[in-house]
Amino acid sequence: GLRNNPNAEVSIIGHTDSVGTVESNDQLSLQRASAIRDLLVQRGFDRARVDAVGRGERQPIVPTSDNTAEPRNRRAEITIR
Repeated sequence: GLRNNPNAEVSIIGHTDSVGTVESNDQLSLQRASAIRDLLVQRGFDRARVDAVGRGERQPIVPTSDNTAEPRNRRAEITIR
């Protein structure tokens, strides 16, 4: 598993839908990614190997007009390298 691979690195990217301001969505997406990072660290993962960033509403899975609530765009993507 991931914990048994000391060289594994985890990247978490948080995303939001387009409801709200760009600035608030940037903050929300980072909080979303950081919460997952904190959970992994609590479970024994090395914090130095877990990166969390927020992309806000810039990379939607479902393109929408501004201020559209779209649950599929509110997500976090986790990549293990």
